[in-house]
Amino acid sequence: MHFSIQNIIFLLVALAGFGLFAWQASRIRANVLTGRDRDMSGHVNERLWKTLLVAFGQQKMFKRLTPAFLHLIVYVGFIVINIEVIEIMVDGLFGTHRFLQFAGPAYSALTGTNEILGALVIVAVTAFWWRRNANVVKRFTGPEMRAWPKMDGNIILYVEVVLMVALFLMNTADLKAHQLQNLTMPGAFPVSQFLTGLLPDSIPTLHALERVGWWAHIVGILLFLNYLPSSKHFHIIMAFPNVYFSRLIPQGQFSNVESITHEVRAMMDPSYPVPAPATNPDGSVVAPTPFGAKDVNDLAWTNLLNAYSCTECGRCTSVCPANITGKLLSPRKIIMDTRDRMEEKYNAPLIFSPALYGAAAKHDPQEQLDKENHTLLRGYVTPEELWACTTCNACVEACPVNINPLESIIEMRRFLVLEESAAPNALNAMFSNIENNGAPWAFSPSDRFNWADDLFVAEKA
Repeated sequence: MHFSIQNIIFLLVALAGFGLFAWQASRIRANVLTGRDRDMSGHVNERLWKTLLVAFGQQKMFKRLTPAFLHLIVYVGFIVINIEVIEIMVDGLFGTHRFLQFAGPAYSALTGTNEILGALVIVAVTAFWWRRNANVVKRFTGPEMRAWPKMDGNIILYVEVVLMVALFLMNTADLKAHQLQNLTMPGAFPVSQFLTGLLPDSIPTLHALERVGWWAHIVGILLFLNYLPSSKHFHIIMAFPNVYFSRLIPQGQFSNVESITHEVRAMMDPSYPVPAPATNPDGSVVAPTPFGAKDVNDLAWTNLLNAYSCTECGRCTSVCPANITGKLLSPRKIIMDTRDRMEEKYNAPLIFSPALYGAAAKHDPQEQLDKENHTLLRGYVTPEELWACTTCNACVEACPVNINPLESIIEMRRFLVLEESAAPNALNAMFSNIENNGAPWAFSPSDRFNWADDLFVAEKA
């Protein structure tokens, strides 16, 4: 073990990379916590099991086998190859070389698996690029998929290829240098052993190439890490907490508004004690919470967590019956709009804001400047989109990371009805009938069984 200027430089680079990511993560956490409080404690075992199946096990991905298989290769490669990152970190900090070689056969299994997965990742990424750019899958398109999402997807694919090429350059150069010196190289390299002929026979050049590959791989990973918070690929981190905190109640079960619940109970039972309104430390009454959601801070924090977990894969929109029949609703757009509005109002991404992307921006410059009045509802999401939803839960069932667009849709519709009385005429008629007749139909309760009398008379005749 020896220390050099290279170790000091590596330490500074690592501190800068992880420190910058921690700062970005804290800003995103602050964004999420602007949402309404929601108690998600308890049921730990059930939540851990769901996380193991859905997030780690990719359970819901396998409803579509081709993308599931390709995604599994990249996902497993990401996990296993990152074990090597631990080795690179130790080598970079303490001046060692292939620190994990003490593991013997286990190290050979690790490096061999890394190489095979690295080659498969390049194949899978090539297939993903083809699906995204040449043989465009329909669900990768849509009015919400503007210039940035397509560019973002391609950037990630290119970066993944560069990281794998750097890994193979590092291993191949190191392997050939050992061979030229008649030394035994620790580990197994089933791919690099076939690439040694592409490199020169100069040992100093090979050492330099090995360092180039080493630095490119680790610096590329740190850059990739800090690019993630500006990218839809942040889901590789956020999917796990999002699945853990996803709903455990039956899908489609609506939440009750507490204040309305108290009023109804008091109306049904005059002896019901209505709780006193909450007060501030100075004794003043806390302002009532608006019904439903007009802006992102009116949604629960779990809904905002959903927005940072979205992969923009379009599975939700592709199964939405409203979207399929040509209506404006796109569940993916609801989630993307929530994220964009959150970043417009609070902390924007460090690298790039998709909501402000040149001519393809979602809003004109004047709207972008009016951040306070430019709310999620009507600023991004129109009532027409919301009322197109049939509340069928198809989008919720389809999402591979348990995002729930329906909750956000219901909360915005609740605001339209309870705060603005802006329901469509057909619904207003139904509300009036329920209030007056106790049923959605315009018939008096006393006439409700007339059909039975008519049927009896008809049968008698």
